[in-house]
Amino acid sequence: MNRTNQLVVVGAGVIGSAVAWHAATAGWSVVVVGPEPAGTSSSWVAGGMLAPVSEAWPGEEISLRLGSASLESWPAFASAVSVAAGGAADRAPGGPLLSAEGGLLVGVDGADRADLERLARYLAARGREVTALSGREARSLEPALGPAVRHGLHVPGDLAVDNRRLLWTVRAAARAAGAVFDTDWLAEEARGGRVLLRRATRVGTGGPPRLDVGGGEDGERGTRECDVVVLAAGAWSSQLHPGLERLIRPVKGEVIRLAATPGSLPPPRRVIRGSVHGRTAYLVPRDGGRLVVGASQRENGFDTSVTARAVRELLTDAGALVPALDEYEVTETIAGLRPGSPDNVPLVGALEPGLLVASGHHRNGLLLTPVTVELVGRLLGLARAAFTSASTDAEELLSATDPARFATVGGADHVEEVR
Repeated sequence: MNRTNQLVVVGAGVIGSAVAWHAATAGWSVVVVGPEPAGTSSSWVAGGMLAPVSEAWPGEEISLRLGSASLESWPAFASAVSVAAGGAADRAPGGPLLSAEGGLLVGVDGADRADLERLARYLAARGREVTALSGREARSLEPALGPAVRHGLHVPGDLAVDNRRLLWTVRAAARAAGAVFDTDWLAEEARGGRVLLRRATRVGTGGPPRLDVGGGEDGERGTRECDVVVLAAGAWSSQLHPGLERLIRPVKGEVIRLAATPGSLPPPRRVIRGSVHGRTAYLVPRDGGRLVVGASQRENGFDTSVTARAVRELLTDAGALVPALDEYEVTETIAGLRPGSPDNVPLVGALEPGLLVASGHHRNGLLLTPVTVELVGRLLGLARAAFTSASTDAEELLSATDPARFATVGGADHVEEVR
């Protein structure tokens, strides 16, 4: 295959790796720069809900359209990357890549019920399939739910993905297609057709490279020239191009991972998204009696500490929904940084000639991976991806996610949305 088009992807998370896979499969010469995703990257920390209907809310119609289009593509996308990864997919950690058990939205008091009823009316008006449930009916579907649960909505179309298995599989698929992952360098700046780099600083002996927010360290520098750069560095994208400084922001999410202990009740089979006196918690099952509980939402810059307050609130709210969790083992507490945007819609489009951005996905990065890959592929001139749903209107979605919808007014401190 004649690889004449040169692509550099900044960001080795799920979205960056999936873009690299798609482009490499189409014949591009692809290099991915950035540290191995771990620690605070949203790909590593994510709960794995693929739930555009459960996450929908009045006023966020664009997010619902994007998420629905991507959800339709997810089964074919998961199959395609697994096949492309070959034998490496069998070595990926975790259980099944994709779960199709659906989801439950539940609440415990009158205010929670009012929110669920409002959401049900909104979704019904848009032809989305949801079923209202009493507390007893919700427990008939998920016996682990406790007596505090009084109301529910059943969302049969929701999916869930094991984020760490997905990350492993997508990166293996990209490598199998010829993409090269260079973790020895960190991006300092991304511009049209080039990336300015700094030699990675390792943490400990053989540890992962450290991503230093803001840069500024002395050390070896370099440059990678290419035809196109795709900036998919999540929350750190704001540090790499001046046009994103006020458009991408870090939103911290703290997550707890639990495991059932001998004699405890098994976790729910479905994703549970609960409202507990106005606070939201989600419970995402994993194979082997494991469960991901999340997630806080704090805007504290690039702070990635796990606070006692967040752990207490998450365990309290999750325990109100599923009392058996009090007997579970806490296997991990971790915080990640979601890339937020001013309108919670991602930015996918051109920043300047030779530079595309694919960031700002907020809490829906995993959900929106297939549609983001398709949109970036269109911008690169690639053929429609085989996994893309036939109902996906790429031109409409590219217009909705175009970074040009924002204009900076009155200097860098004010961002105005232009539709």
